[in-house]
Amino acid sequence: MKLGIIGAGMIVKDFLSITSLLKDVELEAICGIPQDEAVMTKFKNEYGIKSVLYSYEELLNTDLDAIYIGLPNNLHFGFAKKALEANKNVIVEKPFTSTYDEALILSGLAKQKQLFIFEAITNQYLPNYKKIKELLPKLGSIKIVQCNYSQYSSRYNSFKEGKILPAFDPKFAGGALMDLNIYNIHYVVGLFGKPKNIEYYPNVERGIDTSGILILDYGTFKCVCVGAKDCKAPIANNIQGDKGCIYQDTPANVCQRFELLMNDGTSYKINENDYEHRMVNEFIEFFKMIKNNDLEKCYKMLEHSLIVSEVQTIARRKGGIIFPEDNKK
Repeated sequence: MKLGIIGAGMIVKDFLSITSLLKDVELEAICGIPQDEAVMTKFKNEYGIKSVLYSYEELLNTDLDAIYIGLPNNLHFGFAKKALEANKNVIVEKPFTSTYDEALILSGLAKQKQLFIFEAITNQYLPNYKKIKELLPKLGSIKIVQCNYSQYSSRYNSFKEGKILPAFDPKFAGGALMDLNIYNIHYVVGLFGKPKNIEYYPNVERGIDTSGILILDYGTFKCVCVGAKDCKAPIANNIQGDKGCIYQDTPANVCQRFELLMNDGTSYKINENDYEHRMVNEFIEFFKMIKNNDLEKCYKMLEHSLIVSEVQTIARRKGGIIFPEDNKK
């Protein structure tokens, strides 16, 4: 599997750390801007990447099976679209795109060309998450779902001083909803599907949500998702039914362990994750789907990403968080 990489940030470094666990993956090239030359050269030497490039067109003209896009949120759509137009399979980091309209365009293009496109969202592929889905019927009728992913960002200190970094910049499709809370949305939508109603109540500074409360109404039960980069709290996910509860004290993107707590007093501690690093399972499945030409499974996961993209777009706009991409037709 010949892979090209675009980007040289923290998420790319995180991905490269697991590549020794990905069988048959050949790191053909990494592409970025000249300012990242030192970082990319280090990656090349450390992980055996064959070449460093500074032109995306050159990367697209390389003999590749797939391109991994690890760029700021606002660039996901444009770079993914160019890759699909060049007949390359695509793995794009979360969030899939800045807007639902962009997500629909990528989905349509991939299906038209019979190409693979994946959103790199860890929780959907983790054994613990799949086990939670399997155990849901034991909880009886679901009543309340709570997800809290609050993590004080070191970048928030700079933000308060007036230095706007991409994580807190509307021009880069930043903010708490698009970062931490997007994991919560994936977590909930993967278990329960599309909600009936969506409301978002953000704390807004300089036009961006530094934290916020997302409320998803599923009719028979309600869900609250908290994502915060301006304050912290113990991380917790609770799925509460009339027969029991699933409690998880690790972030929605990691799902390291959880407890099944039944109303009769019995409890079970469960941890079925088979890799320490959260990203291994998703990439194993991505490459397996490509190798087996399993477009059906790919497009099933794509439908999930479309729902999440629609939820975040509706939520943002209701909360008054507007990106430049929202004004494009």
